[in-house]
Amino acid sequence: MSGFKEPNFADRQKAAQQARQNLLSKFRAKPGPDDPEVKQRQAEREAQAAARAKAKEAREAAKAEQKAREVEAAALAAEKLARDREEQAARQAATEAEQKAKRDARYAARKGKGKKK
Repeated sequence: MSGFKEPNFADRQKAAQQARQNLLSKFRAKPGPDDPEVKQRQAEREAQAAARAKAKEAREAAKAEQKAREVEAAALAAEKLARDREEQAARQAATEAEQKAKRDARYAARKGKGKKK
């Protein structure tokens, strides 16, 4: 096996020129913007973008509808909670009034017993 041969200036120049030629031929081989295949791919991309936008819009509408339902449910829950608290306060007030009436009746009965003597 022979050792590594250092490329000289002419070899490097030739390699660079060959690389430029390869790039140029690769670029020329690509179809232009007016090619039917390119136009078809562009139309497909635009159709896909439109479909994605439509799907995103539908998802956002569904999210907004879900959020509105959640807000409505929260409002109903808050209303029910407020109604329950009012009912509980009314029951408690009625219970306290009933207890006070019983207490007053017992007090009056004790006072009445004491005066009979």
